[in-house]
Amino acid sequence: MALNSAGGIQGAQAPSGLSRLYSRYATECGLLIAIFAVVVIAILIDPTNAYLEKPWYNATEILRHASILGIFAMGAGIVIISGGIDLSSGSVIAFSGVICCSMILGLCQFTGLVDDTGNPVTANLPGWILVVAISGTLGVGFIVGSFHAWLITVVRLPPFIATLASLVGLRSLGRVLIQDVNRVFTSNANTQIYIRDATYKSLGNEWYIPVIICAVVALVLFTLMRSTVTGRHLYAIGGNEDAARLSGISTEKKKWLAYCIGTMTAALAGILYSSYVGGAMPDRDGLGYELNAIAAAVVGGCSLAGGLGTISGIVLGAIFLRVVIDAVAKTVKDNPDEFQGMIVGLLVVLAVTFNELRSQKGDRKKFFPGALGIVNIISLTVLMGLVAMLVTSDGDSSTDDSRDKLFAGCLVAGITFAVLVARKMFESRPTGEQALVSTPITANAQSDSSAGGSSSESGKQEIEGDGPGGGEEADEGMDS
Repeated sequence: MALNSAGGIQGAQAPSGLSRLYSRYATECGLLIAIFAVVVIAILIDPTNAYLEKPWYNATEILRHASILGIFAMGAGIVIISGGIDLSSGSVIAFSGVICCSMILGLCQFTGLVDDTGNPVTANLPGWILVVAISGTLGVGFIVGSFHAWLITVVRLPPFIATLASLVGLRSLGRVLIQDVNRVFTSNANTQIYIRDATYKSLGNEWYIPVIICAVVALVLFTLMRSTVTGRHLYAIGGNEDAARLSGISTEKKKWLAYCIGTMTAALAGILYSSYVGGAMPDRDGLGYELNAIAAAVVGGCSLAGGLGTISGIVLGAIFLRVVIDAVAKTVKDNPDEFQGMIVGLLVVLAVTFNELRSQKGDRKKFFPGALGIVNIISLTVLMGLVAMLVTSDGDSSTDDSRDKLFAGCLVAGITFAVLVARKMFESRPTGEQALVSTPITANAQSDSSAGGSSSESGKQEIEGDGPGGGEEADEGMDS
């Protein structure tokens, strides 16, 4: 090929704009395809055709729940990008709901909005009460995030331990606090607070409000992470904190920012969630949501090692997770909520595995080496068969139901076993590099043996006098 005037090779075309765009947003494109595929599969196997009969209702419900999940998943994702982990999202959501509702009760009591028995009247509240309560709740989220940053950067606790303490402690604190608040303002010790204001309830019940809030938060955080120096510093800290510190980046302040973003977005989601349910119930609000936040971030392309991830991927990860959960609710008619934790856990494992395969060449990695691989092939086969039996819908007859479940379990188990055994056989075959390495060794051994043979022959000839000049020297010796 000839070189052109710019020093390039003629015939080598630069990648098109579409290919560059796809390579940059490969995770996002994959998630869009996955979301579409899940919806199509749910439509095909749903016997009630819920998606086709009520498409607008189902779309708005998915967007509402996905937006609330996406808000605090973005905060958790920024913490993960910066090299940390936040396990307190669910407890912060519950605690924030308690704080917001408690402030509303307190402000009603302070301004005289009470009934004849002295209980606060939470209907038709002035707008400033809601503004103060929401602002105070976000301030509490900032304080919790600052506490996490202090434990991690000053006390030097691992992020897992620091946020695990909040996971356990904040929910318990909220359950204790709500009883004292009710005892002070309502003369009873209820474990729940209900707010009857229509404006407050509309924050979570009008589907477009969480969507708009999520879009605004996503735009702000996308700009922060992509177009500012602070965002690049957060990526650098997640990639290599020691190198970032040596390059002059204030890692402590950036971690403070990351953990405050994580807790403040969780507090905002807590406000929306409490308005959706109409009050604060700390024993149930946000229970297990920290796993959903981490799952949405990891599915969206964040690496738990830090330094990787995008805001757009996290939002699509939240939508994908919500679509999967809703699809299971539509197709599994018997207690679909019981399968939610299993599905989220499975998605986390698959997402982390996919990220590992993407970061290194997956065809060279051995997933089932030796006896350990054989044991796990059997375990995964039994597990997938059991899951298939559990999620199979009940039939009209108990006998038919048992047969359908058994058939589904055996079918899925057989397919899983065949795929895993094929993967193990693929891993067992010699790779191209091993063949290339073994060939020079064999060639060298052959050359060494041939060289050794020729040297031994020449040595034998010299000993026997057949070498060059050997016979003449022997005759001279005999003549002398």
